[in-house]
Amino acid sequence: MDDSQLLRYARHLMLDEIGIEGQQNIMSSRVLVVGVGGLGCPAAAYLAAAGVGQLVLVDDDQVELSNLQRQILHTTGRIGLPKVESARQALHALNAEPLIECHARRLDGPGLMELVKDADVVLDCTDNFTTRHHINRACVALKKPLVSGAAIRFDGQVAVYDLRHDDATCYACLFDPSDNLAPDNCATLGVFAPLVGIIGSMQAAEALKLLVGMPAGLEGRLLQLDVRTMQWHAMQVQKNPHCRVCASVHA
Repeated sequence: MDDSQLLRYARHLMLDEIGIEGQQNIMSSRVLVVGVGGLGCPAAAYLAAAGVGQLVLVDDDQVELSNLQRQILHTTGRIGLPKVESARQALHALNAEPLIECHARRLDGPGLMELVKDADVVLDCTDNFTTRHHINRACVALKKPLVSGAAIRFDGQVAVYDLRHDDATCYACLFDPSDNLAPDNCATLGVFAPLVGIIGSMQAAEALKLLVGMPAGLEGRLLQLDVRTMQWHAMQVQKNPHCRVCASVHA
């Protein structure tokens, strides 16, 4: 770590739980962020600022005017650009050190598995159940820690699923893939702008804690926020022994 890095990350180095060793772990890590919208923007910003060595961004959308109310990495001047490219420009302006890898397409199957395989931590910052289940299956199969966030209207939630632990739950334990859930997202129901900042920042916090070896405070818990009342509710999540996705992994 050179003098510039010692100064840039000084406030992390002061923390006993991080220190030089933990910061070096952050700087040598590879984090996959799927979705660079309302959740992915603040999550990626804090990960880049904290010095994550490699950030892999996946999103097949382009920047639109309606995104700018909440997607804080994107700007009016970058409307029409792929979101991953807009985010790359913003993140490099914040911290030029991380290597930013962009995938401006929707990934599933082998492509997704390949990116998950190389990641130390995966952040699900998407807004639809189909993609969330694809990401979860890949993380379960490869035993990669998954930090999952969601936000709609005034309600948000965040959880950590870490199949490296035998008693861990997965996303499908809580949200069965066979459930016929409505395809609700912020484009159809709206979302309160600061809510995605809160949830995305929490995703970054949990990811950084995993990278430095701190306990994930949200493993086995689904933390829900009603931002109208600023009431938090934590729900313990038990693994489903009959889960269609992770039961065979635990067996």
